[in-house]
Amino acid sequence: MKPIVTITLNPAVDLTIEVAGLVKGGVNRGGLSKTNAGGKGVNVAGCAADWRGQVTATGVLGRGNDGAFVELFATKGISDKFIRVAGDTRTNIKIADISAGETTDLNTPGLVVDADCLARVTAAARDAAMTGAVVVIGGSLPSGLEPDVLSPLVAALNDVGADVVADTSGASLKALLTGAGKELPYAVKPNRHELEELVGHPLPDLKALVAAAEDIVRSGVRLVVVSCGEEGALFVTESEKLTARLPRVEALSTVGAGDAMVAGIATALADARPLEAIARQAVAFAAAKLRRIGPHLPKRATVEALAAQAEITRL
Repeated sequence: MKPIVTITLNPAVDLTIEVAGLVKGGVNRGGLSKTNAGGKGVNVAGCAADWRGQVTATGVLGRGNDGAFVELFATKGISDKFIRVAGDTRTNIKIADISAGETTDLNTPGLVVDADCLARVTAAARDAAMTGAVVVIGGSLPSGLEPDVLSPLVAALNDVGADVVADTSGASLKALLTGAGKELPYAVKPNRHELEELVGHPLPDLKALVAAAEDIVRSGVRLVVVSCGEEGALFVTESEKLTARLPRVEALSTVGAGDAMVAGIATALADARPLEAIARQAVAFAAAKLRRIGPHLPKRATVEALAAQAEITRL
């Protein structure tokens, strides 16, 4: 089994507050309030560590408030290779409306990261991936970095034999997919809206989603996964196309469900599983995460049972 490395350049402290019916413009009485270390790569690392061993997390953290991250990494046995800089990591507020089963996000700006700091993160990720790891690059870019910075980062990781999974969006995803050869990641996981933003037009049905995913595969990416919420997800390689979905799960919080899906993909790739097994594990991780706050999975048997229930449709 390959080790797993995650990179989070713009992490966040996630403050989740539960309400029973969110009233916009009014006074809301919060219920459960919980603070978690967050950010896409951090969430992936947390779920991956719950599933199996040898997980390393790197990226950029502010020295002023890294306590939640230190605690998470220590509790889950995650190797902490984050670069610390002056200042505080941003705080993102998640309002979980338990009556509607919806979550409202209020995300704040992050730290300013310069080229020197990015070089230190790249070096840390390369060192951790020297044995041919699965490396997940997750989330948005912080201020100070241009959208095209991910291509040389991916190239550096490909040089040491890593399989790179990119879960980003907007300008950074578009810039990454304009690369070629070793600048391209092994896999990308946009959601439906992010894929529409990338191609510049609506993708109203499965046929359109498949066509857009196939275009990315033809560019040199080995695996494209398109998450579609309750409709499940689409998985496309050069030789296979399939969808995977599970029955609707009552959600405690939708925060991090997409990141859990990425963790499912990464752990399955680390075990060299075939595409159908990757798809089952991906949707099972996402569904299992819906009933939990923070980057945590239930017992392995629960996730495996969900994976076995997944409805697979080959296209």
